[in-house]
Amino acid sequence: MKKNVGGIDRIARLVIGPILILAGVAGYAGLLVLAVGPLPQTLTAVIVFVVGTILLVTGLSQTCPMNRLLGVNTNREKGTR
Repeated sequence: MKKNVGGIDRIARLVIGPILILAGVAGYAGLLVLAVGPLPQTLTAVIVFVVGTILLVTGLSQTCPMNRLLGVNTNREKGTR
């Protein structure tokens, strides 16, 4: 797969991803309240954890299927356009 994540997009994913992972784990353990509206705490914590994991993996691999689907390329390296 061609790299399509770079620059500020990649940095944001590498910073926000681990924060969401930690928030998800803390929420699951009951150390942080994440419940929103009718969603139970456990479900919300798992969703936050999964989103954080996706952001971290796409930031590390520099490829994002959603970016590809939408035709977005934030990577500025030569040969990636």
